[in-house]
Amino acid sequence: MEEKIVYFENPGKENTAEVIELVLEKAKSRNINRIVLASTRGYTAKAFLDAVEGKDIHLVVVPWQFNLKREGNPFPQELVKELQEKKHVIHFGTMLFDTNDLYGTNTPKALANILRVLGQGMKVCVEITMMACDGGCIKMGEKVLVVAGTHSGADFAVVATAASSTNVKSLKINEIICKPIC
Repeated sequence: MEEKIVYFENPGKENTAEVIELVLEKAKSRNINRIVLASTRGYTAKAFLDAVEGKDIHLVVVPWQFNLKREGNPFPQELVKELQEKKHVIHFGTMLFDTNDLYGTNTPKALANILRVLGQGMKVCVEITMMACDGGCIKMGEKVLVVAGTHSGADFAVVATAASSTNVKSLKINEIICKPIC
């Protein structure tokens, strides 16, 4: 089998529209109707929400957990309501790779750094897939499309077989759809 991977010259928000197009093409070709995506301030969630309007695609939006960097959460509450009204899921779960203080070990940080060898997006894709599975938003073994970004917007996407954080060895990155080269 031969597939293409799209490489972006620069990371960031300017790639979001192309990522959406690539992910929707992959959803159709692989018959996958669930997209797990990271969205800190709502830009990526809103862009995907608009793009899937009228399609049989279900979003699972994973923002930062509450009180991660400061009290509260930067994700807009009005967008939470809009997503829920349109039957999409939003999951404010524990950021699995930001738990060093909880466990008293550097293992989560070490795993995150290993994943970053392939890019910040790979780290986030793995993390939010496990978070969504831990939260019951997706099923163990379910094939999903997963979208992340570097700093803002979307620039990284994969096809993954979902697994929970307690079954991390079962999580598979089946395909890389796109990523920045730097």
